[in-house]
Amino acid sequence: MARSVERRAKRQAGTILLASGSEVSLIVAAAERRAAARHRRALRLDAELEVVRGLATAERDAVLPPAVDARLAVELGVPQGWGRYIGARGDMLGVERFGASAPGRRIAARIRFTVDNVCARAKALLAG
Repeated sequence: MARSVERRAKRQAGTILLASGSEVSLIVAAAERRAAARHRRALRLDAELEVVRGLATAERDAVLPPAVDARLAVELGVPQGWGRYIGARGDMLGVERFGASAPGRRIAARIRFTVDNVCARAKALLAG
């Protein structure tokens, strides 16, 4: 019973989508879609990792509330560095390989850097 109450509280808190640079537009679109579909809110952090690292603990906790552990980092490159901010229950959408080539939209779809995939992964975090 206590576990289901805890899960419900976390679902109500929503998700945190993390990105910097060109990936910000992807998490903004995903957050807007989830809000339009009446999903719980998605907080967006679009700061560079260096800025987040430089924050005092209280400031970082204000931006990344510890109670919200449904966190998804989106990084079109190697997602190195985001791991410490997504926590044990978070997820990363990143590219850990090299060599694919195609027009931007085609390669993004092929490696699943789409609004649909970000929304699905955020939803899965809330279900977990």
